[in-house]
Amino acid sequence: MASKDKSKFPKVVVVGGGFGGLQVAKKLKDEPVDVLMIDKHNYHTFQPLLYQVATGSLEPDSIAFSLRKNFAGQKNFRFRNAEVTGINPEKNTIDTTIGEIAFDYLVIATGSTTNFFGNKDIKHFAMPMKSIPEALNLRSLILQNIEEAVLKTTRQEREPYLNFVLVGAGPTGVELAGALAELRNHILTSDYPELEKDHMKVYLVDFQDRVLGAMSKEASRGAAEFLKSMGVEVLAGVKVESYDGVEIKFEGGKTIPTKNVIWSAGVMGVVPGGISNDLIVRGNRVKTDSVCRVVGYSNIFAIGDVASMITEETPKGHPGVAQVAIQMGNHTAKTILQLINGEPTVPFKYFDKGSLATIGRNKAVADLGKLKFQGFFAWMIWMFVHLITLLGFRNKLIVFINWVGSYLTYNGGARLIIRPFTPEATPEEPASLSKTN
Repeated sequence: MASKDKSKFPKVVVVGGGFGGLQVAKKLKDEPVDVLMIDKHNYHTFQPLLYQVATGSLEPDSIAFSLRKNFAGQKNFRFRNAEVTGINPEKNTIDTTIGEIAFDYLVIATGSTTNFFGNKDIKHFAMPMKSIPEALNLRSLILQNIEEAVLKTTRQEREPYLNFVLVGAGPTGVELAGALAELRNHILTSDYPELEKDHMKVYLVDFQDRVLGAMSKEASRGAAEFLKSMGVEVLAGVKVESYDGVEIKFEGGKTIPTKNVIWSAGVMGVVPGGISNDLIVRGNRVKTDSVCRVVGYSNIFAIGDVASMITEETPKGHPGVAQVAIQMGNHTAKTILQLINGEPTVPFKYFDKGSLATIGRNKAVADLGKLKFQGFFAWMIWMFVHLITLLGFRNKLIVFINWVGSYLTYNGGARLIIRPFTPEATPEEPASLSKTN
């Protein structure tokens, strides 16, 4: 039996506490609706800074914020820590790990996960980084392999432990490559005097012919120059053939011995069961109409990374970035109120505020409409935008203090192996720690 809400107000169920889900719930504050948010974690993750958790610059609680605390004081909001297992459109209910829940309006804001494009070996041996548990696993792997390298007596023995291969040269790959290069350039020989800086290699690989393919050519060129100046070897126009946990092979015959392959070459939407396969398009995204409704349904919406609004202007859908999710969330909240009040709806229009990517200390690229910036000024813009977007004053303060400390000392972060990673552990369920919910 689905849970019944005795309230006379329409019930809006939001699945996912990411950027889009947060915006829907926030914009419905003080409106005549009841909002129920469901997420398998009880916190919002600020994904743009996951790479700093993975490299030990930040602790996970500084980029996570309690969903309940975020909506404290919003009287029409409730939260349930659960996982959605299916949608029943004909009954207007969803199946969850805490039972069946009824809705009047449903917003699917489940985001995306790593896409390994069906390669089971790469999925098994490579490391993704789409969540805090995955970032912590990656941190442990990086530090454990450096510790293991210290124990080896020859450079050849150390090589697989100190070769870091990042597949995918989008913002995540570029930023993580820069962070690893800074670890090598400023920290490696200080923390590990037995090693030499040139023992550690950082490779950034992409099948496209340039890094940051979604940004301008100026930003791409600038990022590549910054990376190369930091000692990162950029392999553009190169496709991965296989990885067995010991050696990564590329089409054309090139191989690199490595125990550190980090995969950010693609994402795919996380679609709950119950949505017809006919509505699933490229990237495992749900096809929506011009107001973010799932095609064929009057009261089910999909927003953010899991949604694909295909129009003449966006034949491949919108990019999977936070601003799209935020703007779709804002528009969906307005649309739900328009439907409740019997008012005409308005098509969604995305306003591109620009793109940013940081490569390291004093190095970033920014595309802000016709304005293109590179270097220190772009880096300052990047820091400002990320600080103001973080949830919670405490998080903003902690991140700012960490950044200042790292900038002044060249040696920020604790880099502790608190929870050793074992290959048998799944990315979301580390062997040495219970769930992080």
